[in-house]
Amino acid sequence: MRALQTLAICLFASVAGAEEAPIGQHLDIELNAATQTDQGCQLSFLLINGHAQDIKSAVFETVLFDTAGAVKLLTLFDMGELPTSRPRVRQFILPQTQCAELGQVLFNGSKSCSAETLEATACMDGLTLHSRTNIKVLG
Repeated sequence: MRALQTLAICLFASVAGAEEAPIGQHLDIELNAATQTDQGCQLSFLLINGHAQDIKSAVFETVLFDTAGAVKLLTLFDMGELPTSRPRVRQFILPQTQCAELGQVLFNGSKSCSAETLEATACMDGLTLHSRTNIKVLG
């Protein structure tokens, strides 16, 4: 129970801090947690859309590397709708994957990025990436 309370406090502090900091006209993606579950490794991302317009859909081609630097998995992460200036958390379970075996997550490009007046490259242009885990995030 104490661990759950600590996690909730950390997540709230992270979201609160993210809301206070100016993001700029780009997406900010943070790998906030990597949690081992019975189904596999669950990655939790905190996203903030700094564009002046909502993003209706954002799908990223993502490459996962093991701790030795070898490609483990190439997959798509569908981040869904990203309203402007509002934090969103998205979680993905990687079946049959141990979190301790992951060394890096590479955002290789956007498969799709749709918004009414933003360019199709808006999801990758100026993308900022960081991690609160021992797994590096690159783009």
